[in-house]
Amino acid sequence: MHAINTKKELIERLRDIRPSNSLGLVPTMGALHKGHLELIKKAASENKYVVVSIFVNPTQFNNIDDLNKYPKTLAKDLELISKVDMDILVFAPSVEEIYDDSVKAKNYDFGGLDKVMEGKFREDHFNGVGTIVEQLFSIIKPNRAYFGEKDFQQLRIIEKLVESQDIPVQIVPCPIVREDHGLAMSSRNERLSNETRLKAGFIYKTLQTAKEQFGTKSALDIKEWVKNQFLENDDFELEYFEIMDVETLTPIKSKTTNVKYRAFVAVYANEVRLIDNIALN
Repeated sequence: MHAINTKKELIERLRDIRPSNSLGLVPTMGALHKGHLELIKKAASENKYVVVSIFVNPTQFNNIDDLNKYPKTLAKDLELISKVDMDILVFAPSVEEIYDDSVKAKNYDFGGLDKVMEGKFREDHFNGVGTIVEQLFSIIKPNRAYFGEKDFQQLRIIEKLVESQDIPVQIVPCPIVREDHGLAMSSRNERLSNETRLKAGFIYKTLQTAKEQFGTKSALDIKEWVKNQFLENDDFELEYFEIMDVETLTPIKSKTTNVKYRAFVAVYANEVRLIDNIALN
């Protein structure tokens, strides 16, 4: 297995595949872990052909230090993918191949989905996400694309992108994959010390308790409880905790019948930013 580095070569390789109507895409930024591999396995089980993209997209980083520290492990990633299926195509372009001479994101109207949580704390992040995902869809023209629910806000925004740009692709959400102690799997976890990584199970345990409380307590009481849990824990700094309507990503005001809610959290462990979420009903 080898990585395809240019759009031209990829398009040539896909020319005979596209008529099959069975092409899956798994977009990643590399540094693959078990969560990514579950996406790839699902794509391989549901499609005759699969493309995995590996591209650390600079336009979705609002912090240059975070971009520079993002792990790049292409050789290891290729080895892991080959263990799933040797026939999977891997697209690993350079920044210049994707953006030419202008590393700049497009501006999108995501109907407000991008103005809360991650969008509030990471300016223009979702314009960068939309730019690379739309380009991948344009180049590869997949029938299905697979995204993990750990980045649930991103998932909703990509669904909005597909709807607003009338892109003929089915978006397939995939469940969060967790480490044994509950921490949501993420490439950023590799930057944690072993001790902090084990302690980070606290994040998911807090979400689980918030879910239990959702049946009997108000959203305001739950938010205050979560805030206090993190104030009492010196290992983590809470950036936000929100309970949102799943469809609109607007904060809950009062519980409404037949509305699905989800709790979202962003936490700093030293300099490493971790996010997670859980369905509440």
